Amino acid sequence: MRFPTQFRTVVAAAALVLGASIFSAPAFADDVLVFAAASLKNALDDAIADYQKTGGAKVNASYASSSALAKQLDSGAPADIFISADQDWMNDVQKNDKIQTATRKDLLGNVLVLIEPADSTAKVEIKQGFPLAKLLGDGHLAMGDPDAVPAGKYGKAALQKLGVWDSVESKVARAEDVHAALAFVSRKEAPFGIVYQTDAAADKGVKVAAPFPADTYPPIIYPIALTASSKNPDATKFLAYLHSDKAKPFFEKQGFAVLK
Repeated sequence: MRFPTQFRTVVAAAALVLGASIFSAPAFADDVLVFAAASLKNALDDAIADYQKTGGAKVNASYASSSALAKQLDSGAPADIFISADQDWMNDVQKNDKIQTATRKDLLGNVLVLIEPADSTAKVEIKQGFPLAKLLGDGHLAMGDPDAVPAGKYGKAALQKLGVWDSVESKVARAEDVHAALAFVSRKEAPFGIVYQTDAAADKGVKVAAPFPADTYPPIIYPIALTASSKNPDATKFLAYLHSDKAKPFFEKQGFAVLK
C-alpha cells in the first residue's frame, strides 16, 4: 500500500542515515568497530564514553536494524563486534561463519510495548482480540518491518497470538528500524506503534499505551559476539567490558535487563 508523503520521506531519510551508519569507517585502523542494533544506541553510547574515559581504546558504533547489519557482515563489511536484537540474525551470521562462535553470549533482555503520542487520551487494554484496528481508525501502526526487523517480528508474533494481526496488517507502516517506528509516533504521524520499552522511555514525545503480555512473543534477547574477521585485541577487551559490572548500569538505566 502507499503511505502518506511524510511516511515515505522519513523512510527515505532513514535509509540514507542507515547507509551512512553502516559504511562509516573508524578514524584509525586500530579503533574498535561495533555493529549494534538501533535500540541500543543510548545505552551503548554511554558505555562507550565511560570505557574511553577510563583509558579504553577508541570505539566506534554503527547502529541500524539487526537484519541490515547481519547482511552487511555476510557481505564482508568490517566490524569487530556484533550485537543483534534477536537470536535469528546472530544465527544467520554464525551459520555463515561470520562470528567467533565461542565468544557468543546473551547480553541483554527487553520488553515489547504499544506506544502512542505523549498527549494521546486513548485508553488501551491489550488482551485477546482487542480492537486495535478500530483504535487506529484511518491511521497507521508504526513498527519495524515484520519481515526483517526484530522489533517488527516480535510485534507481529504478539499480534498474531492476540488474534488481531489480520485486521491491522494493511495499516502497518513498515519502518527501517525500531527508531524510525518510534519517530512516526513521536511526530504524531501514527497514532500507535510497537517498540521496545527502552525506546519508549528515551523519547518524551511518546508514552506507553500498554505493555504486551510476555507470553505473546518470544523472549527478547540481545546476543553479542566477536566477528570472525576481527583480529583487534582491543575488541576482546571491550567485549569483556560490556560483560562486566562497569557497563551494567548504563544498560539498566535505559531499561534493559542485563543477562548473566
